[in-house]
Amino acid sequence: MTLDPQLHRLRRAAARRRLAIVAAGALPLAVATVALAARLAGTSAAIVVAAVALAVVVAIAWRAWRGVDDAWLARRLDAAEPQLDDSSALLFRDAAALSALQRLQRERVLSRLAASAADPRPAWPRSPLLASAALAIVLLLATLAWRPQGTGRDAAQPEAGARSGDATALAQVRLDIEAPAYTGVAPRAEAALDAKAPEGSRLRWSLRFDPQPQAAALAFHDGSRLALVRDGADWRGERVLAASSLYRIELQGAPPPADDRLHRLDAIVDRAPEVRVLEPEKTLTLLEARQDVWNLVFEAEDDYGIGSAELQVTLAQGGGENVTFKEQTIALQGEAVDADAGARHRRFRHGLDLAALGIAQGDDVIVRLVVGDNRQPTPNTTRSASFILRWPAEASSDSAGLEGIVQKTMPAYFRSQRQIIIDSEALLAERGKLDDDTFLSRSDAIGVDQKILRLRYGQFLGEESETHAQHAQAEEQAAASADGHDESHDEHAGGDEHAHGAADPHAHGAPQAPAKFGAEGNTLAEYGHVHDIAEAATLLDPETKGILKSALAEMWQAELHLRQGRPDEALPYEHRALEFIKQVQQSTRIYLARVGLELPPPDEARRLSGERKGVEDRVGSLAAATVDDAAIASLWRALSAGGEPDWDASVAWLREREASLPDALGVLAAIDRARRDPACASCRASLRDQLWPLLPVPATAGAPRAAPDAAGRAYLDALRPEAGATR
Repeated sequence: MTLDPQLHRLRRAAARRRLAIVAAGALPLAVATVALAARLAGTSAAIVVAAVALAVVVAIAWRAWRGVDDAWLARRLDAAEPQLDDSSALLFRDAAALSALQRLQRERVLSRLAASAADPRPAWPRSPLLASAALAIVLLLATLAWRPQGTGRDAAQPEAGARSGDATALAQVRLDIEAPAYTGVAPRAEAALDAKAPEGSRLRWSLRFDPQPQAAALAFHDGSRLALVRDGADWRGERVLAASSLYRIELQGAPPPADDRLHRLDAIVDRAPEVRVLEPEKTLTLLEARQDVWNLVFEAEDDYGIGSAELQVTLAQGGGENVTFKEQTIALQGEAVDADAGARHRRFRHGLDLAALGIAQGDDVIVRLVVGDNRQPTPNTTRSASFILRWPAEASSDSAGLEGIVQKTMPAYFRSQRQIIIDSEALLAERGKLDDDTFLSRSDAIGVDQKILRLRYGQFLGEESETHAQHAQAEEQAAASADGHDESHDEHAGGDEHAHGAADPHAHGAPQAPAKFGAEGNTLAEYGHVHDIAEAATLLDPETKGILKSALAEMWQAELHLRQGRPDEALPYEHRALEFIKQVQQSTRIYLARVGLELPPPDEARRLSGERKGVEDRVGSLAAATVDDAAIASLWRALSAGGEPDWDASVAWLREREASLPDALGVLAAIDRARRDPACASCRASLRDQLWPLLPVPATAGAPRAAPDAAGRAYLDALRPEAGATR
């Protein structure tokens, strides 16, 4: 619908009046608030306050503009002109959708509106505007009258170190930072005395003082000094940032600097590269059939860039004590993982040719990646974990022909899975000759054997066993079906009688001998319920335990199908369980990187001379431990009690342990502030807070009984006659 030009003009006039009211009321307050923030907290805070104030004013103005809609204008016209008969809303509706009577009334309202001098603009709210202007004037006067008051050398104020009276001002400060070339960090300049830079950066100071001193130097917290050389109106100095340090400016022939606090230089240490192995996923990999290449994928990441990368390959051949090693190194060229990261994040791929390496059955191939960065003069180096590719050796046949006198030491539960497979295949071969009930009974009996075998493996993983009654029931079922077994299964059942017939450790209903009173183990056995085996915690490594869990999962499925009379479906699970068991049997070799023995060179001139000078006494080589943190504890107590601390002892204690403490420089700076301004309460409180994590942990001791007060003594005296009467 096209709005009448007169109505459109009235709407714009009303909207402009509302915007003017918002600007007149909000802008003076916003300007005064920004000025006060700049005076109290500086330019940064003023910018933040200005942005917030502008956003609030814009939001209020937008709401005022959008509020002048058809309904608002109709209400204002009806209120301003009674002759419109409260029918101004008809002017904003489509004439085609109105009835004849409504159209007639709309024409009358238009004619009356054209003849009247209606003004829907809101009146100026004088009282709120005057109040806003008065408040803005008060804020501006407070801004002009406020003067910063010094509160001592507080670390949060840049001019905390200002001395009363005359002081030398720093007219210009420039600190040029040139990082080592290998980092790739561009040179930069700072207009401050505090800075962070990579380790080994070259720092160049350019300072200008007012008034000019006769000599100037930078005094560092470790006792070293850097004399500044005058170049015209500037004083220049240069130093390599080898480690984080604190320093201050010292002048001769001029008042002390206005800012004489300690300034901090933080050296960003070059971290060693981080190495991640993507392939292989496991530290031990078994050689697959017809495998001739071992694919290796690594990723390395460094803060400044990867330098060199090499693959160390070791071939271990032989067994027992006759193991020989052949080592070789292969240089790798990586590829950038991300275009933005460049040399900082690279991926290395290599396919190891096993045939060229000369691997044979029973051998191990051990690889690890060695990555170095570009740090000068000595690069940081990171070595990955060792990863092993194993070609399993053939089963030992040392007892061939001696079965009558040689007993196998491998427990029965490590070799019975093969017999279960033999029994299942024999049952499938006789399936056509057996009726359904006999076939189901024999399949269920094999399932019972699979179940007992699974329980034996579960003990090595700390799993729950079945109860003794369930064990007995399973053995009765196995014995009842023994008539239908072939000779090989009967031999297996007899051979595993010791392994499967042992009492279940969780058989709570089994009769037990009376426990001896006071014996901890007997009490636990009688009333406790152990869910794990102590030997199982250290018998197998975590990777071998994972393989055993996989074998248990396959045994579960095999048992399920055997108990349902489907040995053909159980066979694949039985074979996979046997493969996992073979991997457990072959996990017997552990590779450890060889470390050379480093002995001090012998003094040939003293051989057979009997000279014992410099030889330490072996009897007195052990010394009692001493607690040497008394200095820092006494400092904290002196600060808490308001006394005079021993500053020198505390500073010496901190300098000796500067490398081991988390933020020794921060504590030294806090000590310096509190020491130079004894009246600064906030400096002492801040120092106490920083000393708290460094305090020694007090030894555990019983709290002494406090002496009773008057009420407590009266209570104890009242108890004495009663105690005497009772006696």
